[in-house]
Amino acid sequence: MPDFLTVPMPPDDAFLLDAEAVAAGVGVDPRTGLSEEEAARRLLVDGPNDLRGKAPVPAWRKVIAQFQDALIYLLLAAVAISLVVWVVEGAEGVPVDAVVIATIIVLNAILGYTQQAKAEDAVAALSRMTAATSTVWRGGELRTVPSADLVRGDVLVLGEGDAVGADARILTASSLHIQEASLTGESEAVFKDPATLMGPASLGDRVNMVYKGTSVAQGVGRAAVTAVGMSTEVGAIAGMVDATVEEPTPLQVEINRIGKLLGIIVVIVALVVMLTVVLVEGISAPSDLVGVLLLGVSLAVAAVPEGLPALLSVILAIGVQRMAKRNAVVKQLSAVEALGSASVICTDKTGTLTRNEMTIQRVVTASGRASLTGAGYRPRGSVLSLGEELSGDLRAEVQLVLSAGSLANNAQLSEDNGEWHIQGDPTEAAFLVAARKLEGTMERVVHFERQAEIPFTSERKLMSTVHQDQADGALLLLSKGAPDVLMGRCTRLQVGESTVPLTETLRQEALDEIEALSAQAFRTLGVAYRVLDTAVSATAVDPSFEKDLVYAGFVGIVDPPRPEAAKAISEAHRAGIRVIMITGDHPTTAARIAAELGIIEPSARAVTGAEIDTLNDRDLRNLTREISVYARVSPQHKLRLVDALQADQQIVSMTGDGVNDAPAIKSADIGVAMGITGTEVTKGAARMILADDNFATIVAAVRQGRVIFENIKKFLRYLLSSNLGEVLTVFLGVIFAGVLGLTDASSDALVLPLIATQILWINLITDSTPALAMGLDPEVDDVMARKPRKLTDRTIDARMWGGILSIGLVMALATLFTIDLFLPGGLVEGNDTLTVARTAGFTTLVFAQLFNALNARSETTSAFRMLFANKWLWGAITLSVALQILVVQVPILQLAFGTASMDLTHWAACVALGSAVLWFDEIRKILMRAISKRTLRQPQ
Repeated sequence: MPDFLTVPMPPDDAFLLDAEAVAAGVGVDPRTGLSEEEAARRLLVDGPNDLRGKAPVPAWRKVIAQFQDALIYLLLAAVAISLVVWVVEGAEGVPVDAVVIATIIVLNAILGYTQQAKAEDAVAALSRMTAATSTVWRGGELRTVPSADLVRGDVLVLGEGDAVGADARILTASSLHIQEASLTGESEAVFKDPATLMGPASLGDRVNMVYKGTSVAQGVGRAAVTAVGMSTEVGAIAGMVDATVEEPTPLQVEINRIGKLLGIIVVIVALVVMLTVVLVEGISAPSDLVGVLLLGVSLAVAAVPEGLPALLSVILAIGVQRMAKRNAVVKQLSAVEALGSASVICTDKTGTLTRNEMTIQRVVTASGRASLTGAGYRPRGSVLSLGEELSGDLRAEVQLVLSAGSLANNAQLSEDNGEWHIQGDPTEAAFLVAARKLEGTMERVVHFERQAEIPFTSERKLMSTVHQDQADGALLLLSKGAPDVLMGRCTRLQVGESTVPLTETLRQEALDEIEALSAQAFRTLGVAYRVLDTAVSATAVDPSFEKDLVYAGFVGIVDPPRPEAAKAISEAHRAGIRVIMITGDHPTTAARIAAELGIIEPSARAVTGAEIDTLNDRDLRNLTREISVYARVSPQHKLRLVDALQADQQIVSMTGDGVNDAPAIKSADIGVAMGITGTEVTKGAARMILADDNFATIVAAVRQGRVIFENIKKFLRYLLSSNLGEVLTVFLGVIFAGVLGLTDASSDALVLPLIATQILWINLITDSTPALAMGLDPEVDDVMARKPRKLTDRTIDARMWGGILSIGLVMALATLFTIDLFLPGGLVEGNDTLTVARTAGFTTLVFAQLFNALNARSETTSAFRMLFANKWLWGAITLSVALQILVVQVPILQLAFGTASMDLTHWAACVALGSAVLWFDEIRKILMRAISKRTLRQPQ
C-alpha cells in the first residue's frame, strides 16, 4: 500500500509499553504534535472520529411513512369506493372523484415529506453546532479542534472539565483523575499515571490510558491518541446500543392529545352529518351513497389537523436555528418551552455579565501600590506608582508578583496580524499581559523551567507549579489563588529582596488592603512562593507542600461590565424574570457589580457560601426570595440554590462553565453552558450553550423562546378555527338546506353546500403553507411585557377556545350566506346556478381562511399592526389565491372540483364576505383590549 494511504498503527497493548514507545508507534513527537498537513492526511485515511449510529432511514421508507396514517387510509378507502361505483355504473368517462382524491393524497404526502426533511435538517444543523471539541498540540501550538477531527497520533491536552475525545496513552499527568463511570461503571474518579504497567490489566485498571466518552474530573495531562471512532473501547460496544429515542415534549404531548380529541369529536360529527344527510335528503342511487361516504371522509380529513405534530416539529426546529444564529444554541427542542416559562435566571458574573477581558490594574505589595495602564490583551501600557516609574523595593516586589503569576500559569498569549489572542483562562492571561508591561519581567521568567503542577480545585481555591531556576538550579513552588485563602498558608512576607515574618498585624493590614480593593469592584488574586529542597522530587509534590509560603502580594483585576448587560437585566425584570448573580468572587465586588447592573439596590448585600452552610433547606428557600447576589460560593452551594428556587415553584435557568457547575446546570430547568470558556462536560450537561458567553444572549433567547411559543399558538388558532369553519359549513348547510334554497336548486336527491373534493382542496391549500409561514412570524405582541408562562398552563385555554369557536362560526355563516346570495330562493333572492353559487361559497371559505391567517397573528392586537412584516405569510396567501383562481377558472380543474367560472361581481362578493372574519375579529379584539384595560385600572 502506498505510504500516503497508511497511518502508523499503535499496538493493541499500548498500556504495556512506555510512553515514548507508544508515541513512536503512532509517529508523533510529543513536544510538537502532528503537523496540520499530517493530521489532515490521517483524517482522510481513517475518516471522522465518530461512532456509527443507526443507519439512516432510506428516502423511500420516509415516503411510504407519509401514507401510514388513519386519515390517509380513509381517503384511500374513499378512492376505492368511488372507483367501484364508477365501474358498477358503466365505467364511462373519467372517475373524477377518485382521481382528485388520489392527487390530493400524493400532494399531501409531498408536503409531509418536505416538512419532515426540514425538521431533520434543522436538528442535524443543531447537532453540528453543539459538536464537542478537544485541545491538541498541532505543529508546536495549542489548537482547539472538533473532536470528530482527532486522528491517531494527536497529542491531547487534558484539563479539568474536558471530555476525552479519543482513546489515548498518557504521556504526562499531574493529579489527573478521570471519571470513567460511563465506560466502566466505576463511580469514583480514577487516578491516572503515565507509568508503564507491568502486566495485562482489565479496562478499569489501565491507569495509563484515557478513553473516549470519559471526562477529566481533576488535574491536567497530555496523551497520545491511539484509537479513534469505532476502534475505540466505546466504539466496540456502540453497535450494541440503539440510538436513544427522544421523549416528546410536554407541548408535543398536549398537541397530540388535542389532535386525538378532535379526531374523535370530528368522526362523531361526520357520522352525525352523514346520518342527517340520509334522513333529510334520502338515498336514491349508489352515487348518492358514495357522495355521503366521500363527504364524511372529507369532513374527517379536513377537520382533524393531522399535520399538527409535523408542523410543530418544523416550527420548533426552525425557531431553534434562528436562536442559534443569535449565539444561543439550544440542544433540545423541549428547552424552548422552559425558556418561555423562565422566572429566574441564575448567572455567573465573570464573562457573562462582564467582558471577560481580564486586565490587571493594581499590584499591592508590602511596600505600596502600583498602577498599570492599558486594557484588554494588548500588552501596551506602563507600571507606575503615584504617576512615577517603579523603583527600589516596590519594583522588586511587583516584578516578583507578575513573574510568579506568569509562571504559575497555563494560558498562552499570542499575536496574529497585530491582533492579540489568548488560549486558556482569561485571569491567567492577565498576568502574561501585565508582565510584558514591566521591563525585565519576561526576561526573568524565561530562566525557569516547569517541573510539575498542582492543579486548581474549587475546594483549595488555588493552584501551584514547581519550577527550576536554570541559573542556579533552585527549585521553587509558586502559588496563586484567592488572597484570603492563600494568606492562611503563608508564614512570611516578601519585602524588597528579603522576607520577614508575617505577623498578625501585617496579615490584617494585607487583608484590609484586599477588602479596600474589592470594594472598588476589583477581583483580587494573591501570589506566594516557597523554596523547595533540591532533593525533593518535583513529581512527588502534592497539595501538602502548599504551606509555609512567602506572601508576595496580590493583584487587582478589572473585568468591566458588558454595556449590553444592564439593558438585558432591565428587560428581564420587565418580563417578570428575576436575575440572581452567583459568583465565586469577593462579596463586596459582587454586590458592587450587581448594583451597577441593576440587579440589586446599592444598599443591598451579598450572601456568602459560608452563610448558606448555616441554613437548612426551609431557611434557604426563604432567603432566596429576598437575596439576589451570592458570593464566595462553591458548586455545592449553586446546586442548593437551584433546588431551593425550584422548591419555591420557580422555573430556573442556571449558567456555568466549570465541570463542578455541571450538577447545578443539569438540575436546573434550563441549564446554560458557556460556549467559549465552558468545559465539554458542562456543555454536555446543559440544554443550551451560549456561543458568546453573554448574559444578554440568555435574555434574547428567552424572548425568542416566547416568540416561538406565541407562533405555535398562532398556527393552532388558525388551523383549529379554519377547520371548524369547514365542519360547521357542511353541518349547518345540511340542516338548513331548505332555508338556504339548496333543496330547490337541483333535482338531485343529495344537495350539499360543498362537495368532498372542494373540502379536501381547502384543506390542502390553507392548512399547509400559511400555517407554516405563521410559525415564522416576527414578534407582533410585546412578549416581554407579560409575566412568565407556567409550564402547567394549557396551550389552548378557555379564551382561545372561545375565539376558535366564534371565528369558525362566522366563517361558516359567511360561506352559507354567499351560497344563498347567488341561489334562487332562500333568504336572499339570486339568479345563479347551483354550481356557480357553490363555487362562490367554496371561494368565500378559502378567502375567509386566508383572512383568518391575518387574524390569528395575535389574540388581542389588530391584524393591521405590522401587517406586512411576515413576507412568508404573504407569499403563502398569494400562492393560495393563485391556486384558487386556477381551480375556479381553468376548465379541466372545474371538472375535477365541481366549479364554474365567476365574473368580477362574484369575486368581489367572495372577497367581501370572506373578509367578515377579519372585521368580526377586529371588533372582538377591541372589546378584549377594553376589558383588559378596565381590569388593570380596578384596585387589587
